[in-house]
Amino acid sequence: MTDYDVIVIGSGPGGYVSAIRCAQLGLKTACVEGRDTLGGTCLNVGCIPSKALLHATEQLHEAETNFEKMGLKVKAPTVDWKQMLAYKDDVISQNTNGIEFLFKKNKIDWLKGWGSIPEAGKVKVGDETHTAKNIIVASGSEASSLPGVEVDEKMVVTSTGALELGKIPKKMVVIGAGVIGLELGSVYKRLGAEVTVIEFLDTITPGMDAEVCRQFQKLLGKQGLDFVLGAAVQGAATSKSKATVTYKLRKDDSEHTIDADTVLVATGRRPYTDGLGLDALGIAMTDRGQIKTDGHYATSVKGIYAIGDAIAGPMLAHKAEDEGVAVAEILAGQAGHVNYNVIPSVIYTHPEVASVGKTEEQLKEAGVDYKIGKFSFMGNGRAKANFAADGFVKLLADKKTDRIVGVHIIGPMAGDLIHEVCVAMEFGAAAEDLARTCHAHPTYSEAVREAALACGDGPIHA
Repeated sequence: MTDYDVIVIGSGPGGYVSAIRCAQLGLKTACVEGRDTLGGTCLNVGCIPSKALLHATEQLHEAETNFEKMGLKVKAPTVDWKQMLAYKDDVISQNTNGIEFLFKKNKIDWLKGWGSIPEAGKVKVGDETHTAKNIIVASGSEASSLPGVEVDEKMVVTSTGALELGKIPKKMVVIGAGVIGLELGSVYKRLGAEVTVIEFLDTITPGMDAEVCRQFQKLLGKQGLDFVLGAAVQGAATSKSKATVTYKLRKDDSEHTIDADTVLVATGRRPYTDGLGLDALGIAMTDRGQIKTDGHYATSVKGIYAIGDAIAGPMLAHKAEDEGVAVAEILAGQAGHVNYNVIPSVIYTHPEVASVGKTEEQLKEAGVDYKIGKFSFMGNGRAKANFAADGFVKLLADKKTDRIVGVHIIGPMAGDLIHEVCVAMEFGAAAEDLARTCHAHPTYSEAVREAALACGDGPIHA
């Protein structure tokens, strides 16, 4: 048994970042992880491996569609699926090994095994019980499913199974038109699968700015993804050779079926807190199964804190990371803080989609008087040169103060472009501040500046 200042349960982005920050602040720290590798869902079976496959298949798309236009004469590329998976696994190893190195560098003990909290101040891992002044629960989330849809991770899969299929399916059905479904659906479409996305709502990516959403669906449709919207999945039956998904259209209650080699269940995620012993401790939970915390990440039991997917808020790795830093600083006597109004979200399809702040619909509902600055990537020289002119930047500013309240981008490198806006919003910048900031030419970022200019006298290149 070892005494610690802090024990973190879970080594995902929230957990490992929190552990490192605790150690940097002089706290004796340990992190509990039951996987064979650190990094949690994100690094092992989530964010990182999916981006590897997205990158590989985007390169395939470029070779198939744009190389010849640029005078690059090559034979039609073929896909070595085993090698692509090996590349993906190598990317995972590089990242997870990197976290292990950081733990050693910062003198963080890795308590290998699955943890539980028998009482406040104690964490049990295997047969050993460790004591800690404070415990941080960063246990993350797991994929959720639907009634009548039994996941076997072979034919009916979550994102975990979709990242290691034995072969590329000829037909794939994706249940759920959110981030995970559209990213992995895009991967397999580029690899040659027929992909049909079934969504309960009448729109893809719920909560996204409606104008961006319409453009996004249109572009994905051009890439060959089929959408069945307003459809309630009733179940999925499997045989040796195929899966059959049954769904009802909500508009007329008509029932339909569709066959596939693989069904990807991408209906969201839920907090993973099984086995921690939270019920016995009397830790308060929300109606959605999240751990209830106060403004300082403290649970209802003194000395136990929680962050990331296990608590309320968007299930985003970077949100968990910021919370991990904040709670570490709070425990060290500092003023840890997260600005939840400036947390970006990104969809890593092609083109990418990124947003931060309020949508136009949210501003209307709140009665905020706003103005819109919009600029198409068709007016951006770099985008046209790179066959990446689809999409636009949409900037929303308060009409009275000119303060930026939201930005929504669909286009090349949107996930990187959004961050200059995040910095601007963090410092309370006006659209004019962004418009008057010199941007290098030619870059995609000029489209962001042009959108800011559009909130004033108008963009230059439109």
